[in-house]
Amino acid sequence: MRYPILSIPVDVQTFDQAIAQLETWLQAGEPRFVSTCTVYTLMVAQDDPAAMRALQNADMVTTDGMPLVWLQKQAGFADTERVYGPDLFLALCARTESQHVRHFFLGGSPSVAEKLAQVLQTKYPGIKIAGFEAPTISASASIDAQLVERLNASGAQLIWVGLGSPKQDIWMDVYRPHLQAPLLIGVGAAFDFLTGTKPQAPRWMMRVGLEWLFRLVTEPRRLWKRYLVYNTRFVCAILIDRIRVSLKRRAVSTG
Repeated sequence: MRYPILSIPVDVQTFDQAIAQLETWLQAGEPRFVSTCTVYTLMVAQDDPAAMRALQNADMVTTDGMPLVWLQKQAGFADTERVYGPDLFLALCARTESQHVRHFFLGGSPSVAEKLAQVLQTKYPGIKIAGFEAPTISASASIDAQLVERLNASGAQLIWVGLGSPKQDIWMDVYRPHLQAPLLIGVGAAFDFLTGTKPQAPRWMMRVGLEWLFRLVTEPRRLWKRYLVYNTRFVCAILIDRIRVSLKRRAVSTG
């Protein structure tokens, strides 16, 4: 089931349901891609047609940000949960450790991509790593035929894309028809968090929706616009949307 938020079809699901669905898709071998959606991703898509198209084309759009979970709960979906990129990453790596699933890590810096592979091999000794790469990706995500060839030659079945949002979403949408791996999943800053390259917010801050504040304090120069401007725009957009819906319902009831 999906619940649209500002024209983005966001999946309504628990964390376990998301993992089960991804495992099913891996076993089926059909081409899919997954976007982990935050408030920032959702708001950028309001201005960027390519990002909007990517999110609307995605086979799963997860509630990576707590405000999206709250909106779903307010809409009556009491059981919905946050499906957070880094947690999704670790859970699926753990669940596929004993299977013949080959993982490829795309994104981050060269040192981070390599360190991530080492961290995962230590944490999950049985994990199969098809490769890792930190390519330079253009904003338009135009097709790099050599990158496609390398990814396909790796035999990867699951490509983790850590290019940041919305670049990773647009990249997956553009590259999906050209890649043999059944599943592509965009996980934003997960590579940096899991390797310790960047600090991760405490769990209590995540639960109450204050992860944005932690990240703003730790990276103010890079993230001030993302959180101060786009978060404000999100609140305004939701209020305007609710007023519009309320007026429409009133017009229907009085008509």
